[in-house]
Amino acid sequence: MNITVIGSTGRIGQHVLAEGLRRGHRLTAFTRRPAELRDTSGLAAVVTGDGQDPNALRSAITGADAVIATVGSTGRKGPHPTAGVARALTSTMIELGVRRLAIISAYPIVGTKPRLPMALLRRALADAYADVSKMERIVSGSDLDWNILRLNRLTDKPASGRLRMSTEPFDKPSAHSRADAASALLDAVEGRTTRKTAINLAGALPNTHP
Repeated sequence: MNITVIGSTGRIGQHVLAEGLRRGHRLTAFTRRPAELRDTSGLAAVVTGDGQDPNALRSAITGADAVIATVGSTGRKGPHPTAGVARALTSTMIELGVRRLAIISAYPIVGTKPRLPMALLRRALADAYADVSKMERIVSGSDLDWNILRLNRLTDKPASGRLRMSTEPFDKPSAHSRADAASALLDAVEGRTTRKTAINLAGALPNTHP
């Protein structure tokens, strides 16, 4: 597949590039910071630009079969670009006839357990989560074949291949690796996931299987 990766220099985006190349996909990396790409030798193209700029997105997405977007807030105080990127991205994809989109979100916007930690997270990151919630409304309201993957507490451990995936909140949410999140994003655009669905991710619990 021809896949454009938006946010390709982020920690998840780098994993998407590595795993996508391993699976044999033809990848275009879209980023504001191309100098941070570790290795561009296997990429089909590198496009520099801002994810809220339709002209830059058009250059990166033309000819793609699918788009993976790993854009998130850079911190508690922002900036919070996710909704703006989603608005520009969905309209550009529709314009170009590129229908398949997998995009990351944040599990705490729907998670309720454990109650106190979730409440504290939503309070501390209220602006960021408001931005992510708006992004979800933009994406789910589009006519694209989308998947929203809500990520839990992220680690830098190697991929385990043991993610739990559910459309319902977890009783016991648990951390998972960025590498596993990258694999789930690629699985989604490869068609292994029901389309037009928001999916919650969590790591496998001890002594259990996904």
